[in-house]
Amino acid sequence: MTVALMWEARAVVSRGAELLEWARARAAELAREPLRYELLRAPQDRVLVITWWEAGYGADLPELPEPAPELITRAAHRWRFEVAGGSTGPA
Repeated sequence: MTVALMWEARAVVSRGAELLEWARARAAELAREPLRYELLRAPQDRVLVITWWEAGYGADLPELPEPAPELITRAAHRWRFEVAGGSTGPA
């Protein structure tokens, strides 16, 4: 089974690029390498990281940590999904 972990945070005003680079570095440092990962950004300095893993839904998987409080407006949101179909290639 393939599991997708989603991590999303919102940077304080004008620190979106810094949060994106922080997330990029943390994704590259995960304790295990995922099948793949993507970094996305959105208005209001939001950053989203999605990692894909070949594992059971409840498996113990490495996740991005919480950024420093002065970099974000609130705690990071995290979701776990089981892949149910669709494309597995790059968008």
